[in-house]
Amino acid sequence: MADAALRLTTLAHELLGAPLPVRIRAWDGSEAGPPGAPTLVIRHRRALRRLLWKPGELGLARAWVAGEIDVDGDLYAALEQLAGLIWEHGPETGEKAAAHPVLDPRLRAAARGLVEIAGPWPPPAPPAEEIRRRRGPVHTKRRDKQAISHHYDVGNDFYALVLGPSMVYSCAYWDEGREGPLGRPGEGFTLEDAQRDKLDLICRKLALQEGDRLLDVGCGWGSMAIHAARGYGARVTGVTLSREQAAFARKRIAEEGLTDRIEIRVQDYRDVRDGPYDAISSIGMAEHVGAVRYREYADDLFALLRPGGRLLNHQIARRPEPDEEHYRVDDFIDAYVFPDGELAPLGRTVSTLEEAGFEARDVESIREHYALTLRRWVANLEEHWAEAVRATSAGRARVWRLYMAASALSFERNRIGVNQILAVRPRESGGSGMPLRARLWGTA
Repeated sequence: MADAALRLTTLAHELLGAPLPVRIRAWDGSEAGPPGAPTLVIRHRRALRRLLWKPGELGLARAWVAGEIDVDGDLYAALEQLAGLIWEHGPETGEKAAAHPVLDPRLRAAARGLVEIAGPWPPPAPPAEEIRRRRGPVHTKRRDKQAISHHYDVGNDFYALVLGPSMVYSCAYWDEGREGPLGRPGEGFTLEDAQRDKLDLICRKLALQEGDRLLDVGCGWGSMAIHAARGYGARVTGVTLSREQAAFARKRIAEEGLTDRIEIRVQDYRDVRDGPYDAISSIGMAEHVGAVRYREYADDLFALLRPGGRLLNHQIARRPEPDEEHYRVDDFIDAYVFPDGELAPLGRTVSTLEEAGFEARDVESIREHYALTLRRWVANLEEHWAEAVRATSAGRARVWRLYMAASALSFERNRIGVNQILAVRPRESGGSGMPLRARLWGTA
């Protein structure tokens, strides 16, 4: 076969009713599609068999992780084009094919065409990086521990290459006056500066003072704990389900000489019983909680705070769906990135915190900041690609490159957002302890 690319672009045109917006380079060396467009490289016909058996996002993801497809040129531009195909045609037609295979003639014709090009054999097993054998109800302690381990226990060396010296795995806080377009920091302002500013913003929103007890839920590699203890004199308890994170954090804390101020535990937040705390930070952790457990999460944190204590909940949010009952997590994210992770609309999160007894005092959207952060992480990964592959696996590095680049576009296009919610456990008198001009955050 010397015309695989032309046959594939013709088949896609027939299926979609419009020309394919990307160029295709096939395993036989053939190319077809609009000149100058991003090029989708199909290295092996196994990729097509994966699409036959799992139409839509998951089939494409498996082929990407296995290295059977790639992008030549601007990854962001290619994802912009392909995302429309996946969202507008992939999940819907994939579900139709599985549930009603005889109802859509286009799908039957596409399947026949792909079989002719790819061969009728079944695809190979999913890549090793795909999570398997999830057991029991969602968001039990056992299953959450497995999900967290899948995402975070992939090697501290790998994360150090991606995140940089700050070792902060959440949205940074960029200074508009010192930040260039698309995540290219201006002179003298780095990703580490932006992460430091984010941690400091949180400490100021929490009004941390010398001797305050801070609970850092989902403490990661210890960066928030170190910043709060070193800069504000807080006594910090950090909890994580990742043993690799905990070991790394404890080593850093010892090197900083802060072991008398910080304790890191491998512990589920639901098992913390040594309140009351003066403040709680939850930074990029609540996405793992899930809708069925979110009220329990809010109740637990409320109970752990003293009256007048503050919660800073830093969390990614999705846009509300027209039919919320049928919301589902993206197949690629669920299988390869954040197993069992769930995003909730901002309004639902604020309402649940209020139902638990909190008073919501401030909400700050920092959506654009996350796009800038993700582009820096992608650049770090690409710059250190060979080292990253050695630190984990080629498949895992490909997972992270794809998900971070696609996420950057989602934040830029307002498909998802990220918000810092400051909430207070009111005192018995009803007072909040908040200053009248709280948004100065201690800078006045």
